[in-house]
Formats: sequence, C-alpha cells, structure tokens
Amino acid sequence: MKKILYSISTLLLMGGLATSCLNDILEVETQSSFDASKVFANYTTAEYTVLGISEIFAHTNSYNARLNHMYGYNTDIELKTGSTASGAKVDERNLAEYDTKTDNSSLNTTNNGYNEIMIGIERANLAIQGLKQYGNVAHNRDMAYLLGESLTYRAFFYYELIKMWGEVPLHLEPLTSATLYDPKAERDDLYKAMLADLEEAIPMLYWPYEATQTMRTDRINKAFAKGLYARIALNAAGYAWRPDDGKTGTGNLGSLRLSTKQEMSKAELYPKALRHLEDVIGSGSLALESDFEQLWHKFNDFSHVSGSREVIYVQPFGDARGRWNYAHAYPHTANSPFIGDKSSKGGQTGPNPTLWWKYEKQDTRRDITCVPMRWNQDVENEDGTKGGWEMRNATSFYWGKYRYEWMNNYPGGTGDGCKPIVMRYADIYLMAAELAAWEGDLSRAQRYLKEVRKRAYKGNEGMVDAYVDALTIGSAASSDDAAINDCKTEGTIMKAIIDERALEFAGEFLRKQDLIRWGLLKIKLDEAKNDLKDLAYMRGAYADYAKLTEPKDFKDKSGKNVLTTFPTYYAFWRQKGQGIEIFGLEKDEIAKTPADYNSEADNGGWNRLDFLSQGVFCQADPSLWEAETSYRWMYFYFNDYDNPYPRSTWPLFAHNLSNAQGSLVNDFGYPQK
Repeated sequence: MKKILYSISTLLLMGGLATSCLNDILEVETQSSFDASKVFANYTTAEYTVLGISEIFAHTNSYNARLNHMYGYNTDIELKTGSTASGAKVDERNLAEYDTKTDNSSLNTTNNGYNEIMIGIERANLAIQGLKQYGNVAHNRDMAYLLGESLTYRAFFYYELIKMWGEVPLHLEPLTSATLYDPKAERDDLYKAMLADLEEAIPMLYWPYEATQTMRTDRINKAFAKGLYARIALNAAGYAWRPDDGKTGTGNLGSLRLSTKQEMSKAELYPKALRHLEDVIGSGSLALESDFEQLWHKFNDFSHVSGSREVIYVQPFGDARGRWNYAHAYPHTANSPFIGDKSSKGGQTGPNPTLWWKYEKQDTRRDITCVPMRWNQDVENEDGTKGGWEMRNATSFYWGKYRYEWMNNYPGGTGDGCKPIVMRYADIYLMAAELAAWEGDLSRAQRYLKEVRKRAYKGNEGMVDAYVDALTIGSAASSDDAAINDCKTEGTIMKAIIDERALEFAGEFLRKQDLIRWGLLKIKLDEAKNDLKDLAYMRGAYADYAKLTEPKDFKDKSGKNVLTTFPTYYAFWRQKGQGIEIFGLEKDEIAKTPADYNSEADNGGWNRLDFLSQGVFCQADPSLWEAETSYRWMYFYFNDYDNPYPRSTWPLFAHNLSNAQGSLVNDFGYPQK
C-alpha cells in the first residue's frame, strides 16, 4: 500500500489527531510514492527502515535526555542527587521520590516518553508487516534477521512501557482509525505478546559476532533476545501493582500481587527462561571482561560497541547524542580539561552512601562503583595553578563507572555519545543463578553466581569459593516468595543473589525493577532508611568505626570551623594516567595513627586524605541534620510511604489522557486531570 509510513505514525501519536483528520490523511498518497512492496523486497531499503525503529532512542524526550535519567532511582542503592530544587528540577525530584503528578513538566508534553515509545512500536509494526508480506523471510536469511530484529524491538518497547507506565494499549498491527484509541490491555496479555514476539524472533536472529549485522552491540542479536525473554519472564511471573482481574483501565486501584494466570506463573515461565539463558551460556559467543575496571574503560571510550564480549546490547546513540555521562558521571566543575567547556557536568545521581560499606575490601567493584571525588576548577595545586582532583565526603559519592577522563573524544555540550548498556553477560549468569535456584538445583545456581563473583574478587578467588559453597537453598526452590522469605537470611542462595545484583549493577538502574518483581521495594527502602540512620549516628554495623576514631575539627577552604567530625576510616589516592585510583581502609585495617600515613613514602606513592563519612551525618543538632541532608536524602528520612508500589509506576500524563477520547484512565491512585 502506497501510504505514509512513519510521518503518519508520528503525527497520530504526538498530536492526538481527530478521527476525521485521520481518514483524510489515510487517503493521501506520499509524494515519494513509498511502496512497501518495493521497500521490503530489497535488503538495503528494508534495513534502513528497520534501523529507523531504533532512531526513537535519540529523541530528547525519550531515552536521550529523559527516560534514561528519570526511571530507576531512588532505590536502596541509587539516589537522585542535588541539594536544592526549583522549577522543572522539582518535577525531576518528584519522579525520583515516588511523587509524580500527571502534569509533571518533564514528561507531560506532546512528545513525552510514552508517546515516543509508542512511535517506536508503530514503526516496528509497519516493518513487521512489510517484511512478512514482501521480505521472502522463509528463504532469505538476512531478511529473516531484520524481521527478528523488528519483533525484538517491539517486545523491548512494550517491556519498557509496562515498567514505567503499567498497563497500556496493545497494538500488534499498524494503527488505523478504528484502533487509534484502543483502551489499556491486561498486563498478562501484554506479557504474552512480548514473549511470543521473542519466541518468533529468536530463530531468525544471529548470535553476537556471527554475521556482519551483529558485529556491533548496537544491533539486536540472539543472545539479547534470549536474555530479554528471561528478563520479561522474571517480571511477568513476579510481583507488580496490578488492577484486579478484569478491571484494567477502569480506575480500579488494584494491589501488589502475582498474576493469577497459570501461563504467567513461575512454573510455566521459569524453565523456558532458564533454557534460553543456558543457550546463551553454551553458545560461546560471550564472555565476561577479565577485569571489572576494563569493562568501564570500554564503556567510556565506546569500544564496548564492537570490542567487548561481555556487552550484549547498547542503546544506539550517535557519538554526539545521549546525556549519560552528563547525568551520571562523577562531577567535573566548569573548565575541566576533560569536558572542554565552561559548564559543570555529571553528578546528578550517585550511590546511597551506605553502598560503599556493602562491598568487602577485596571486591574490586567497590572503588570503581563508589567514588567520593570530583574534578574541581578551584583546587589550588602546589605549583600555583588551579584545577584538580578533590576528595569529598560520604554525602558526595558518585558513580565511578562513568568518567569523562576515560573518554577518547568528548564532543562537548550536553550530548556525550555514551551508549548505555541495556544488557551484559553478567546479567545472564545472575538471572540463570536465580532460575536454577528456583528449580532447586543449588550447585548449578552456585556455579553461575561464582562466575560473576570471581571476576569481582580477582586475586582473592578463594574467598568466593568459601562464601558460595557455604550457601544453602533456603526457601528458593519452587517458591513464589523466595526473595521475601530469604532477603534477610544470611547464607541463603536467594539472599546472596539479591545482594550480588546490587553490587554488580549499581548505577546501571536495574535495581528498582528487581525490587518490584521480588516484592521487596518497600522492605528494601525501609531497610535503606534505617541503615542511613545507623551510619549517621555510628551505631549498628557502623558502631566500631566511632570507637576507633577521635574527634577533630573540619574546616572549609577559608579556615572556618564547620563541623566537629569523626573520621571513620582513611582514603588513599593517587593519580593514575587520566584518573584516580582510590583505596579505602576498613575498620579492621586501621592499625596506625593518621600521622603514620602522612607521607607518600609510607604508602608506596599513595596520598592520604581523611574520608569524612561522619562529617555530615553525625549532627547533634537536629536542625543541622535536616539542613545537611537536604533534598538528596528526603525520601529516606522524611517520606514514610505506607506503600510505594503504586507510585513506582508513573501515571499516564495529562496530555495523553486529553488525547485518548476517554479510553484511558489513570490507575495506581493517580487523579485524572
């Protein structure tokens, strides 16, 4: 059919066209005489069309500058940072703090993230239809690959919609005037459609590095589709805030629950998901990077697009699109030599301060993940110049995985070209460990867990064997509530997997969805709140630090006495090429006095700075406590949501509701505008 292919989809979804206008447009031929029978019969033009599906990632209000930064925090390990907020920043903070409004200025726009993803789905539908009709996919392997890629994109986009907005309309065919305003579909029907898409797609796709198309990680491959199947299955069979059966789209508040459908049960989905994961493991197409730090070097210099066997799929940004490091790298203030302009970059998110203590000192991930430093233009150097590295305190942890100084060519401005990792091989192992534990196969679960943990403990692999070999099955076998039952029971395989996923993927923003599907979101948020308070007052797990230290005055740059603090351990640092190595002493390592560590000669070239973890937290005056914690800790200290689950899913925004002709309503307790 010679009709408008993409422009019509964009107009319909972004502009909410009236039905009469739609009918008029459908009768108009394009000037270019776009003929699906010709486009999808030719590999080159068909490939261009399929690549156009992924173009939606680069739109400002989709993943370029909104969805990548606004979904995924706050969790027990990840936080939206910032001490003040006004205007649009208040709306960003509200997104993080489970207090979203339907008129949120960041997303209530004509081209909001929901609409953008729907455009991507429409593009996928058009490509699927065209390839099935004209692509000769039964006899052309490359055309079949394009169909598999399109089906996988559709499944991925629907997974993202459910994750962020809950139940949404289901469109498996290109839009028409009759389907434009379809109501929300049942979540189980959405999951069924996604899993069916992937089952159809997987045989058509190439393994990573098997063909020209999959030599890069910004193209869909078989390993990603299989991993995505497992990720979706874990969510479909897990907990979510769901309307009551048959009440989707009625405004029914629902509850936190599992699906009641046998086909969405763990018994039905978990064995299939595990088979897909073990196919990936057995394929030999992927491998963990031998060194955790090297993985993140490759991320920042873009070599993970074609030079990493661990990275499975990345969001396909151009080299000057995307604002990943702009949001998540540790900060560089104005005039840093690594950012090339006069504006500050990074530091919009960071670890919960307690995360650093969750790592053992032998875990190489700790000092890559949690970095208490920034590049500051005001640092005064010994030679009289200004600008350099500055150690911070426990309230100023940032993500060390994302670093401007590791980039080969930063383009300047807000777009940095960093391509966020959607899935990597470590996730395949840890999902497989969880699924094997459910099957009651403890040894298999232990084996997969060890694969990830041994890389983290490089040089101390014996610690991994001792820890993992001692784990018990707990309540994991065939249990719907294994995570809830075992999340606080040390020595169980499920507790170990919950903790390992936090340590491995911190700052990659998988955690919120993990906590939701496990039924642990409130449990872990409450746990994080109490843990932060323990750190603040040096009690509980942190009590021994206070016993080992003596008070001292903490002075700002002007010499003004700011706070009386207790250094809880010592941090050593040295410059390493274009970056900083950081090594922190745990309480059992504090054997000398600070004076014993003053010179580099005492420490093999390492400089010492006191790490003031108590510098802000331990306040005798409650008013100082509130002032210092400010907005960054507000959720954990001042918001006592009885139930964060309904607010973990965003409402459909007022713009979308105004264009839905009454077919959509806000569930999850959000008022309709």
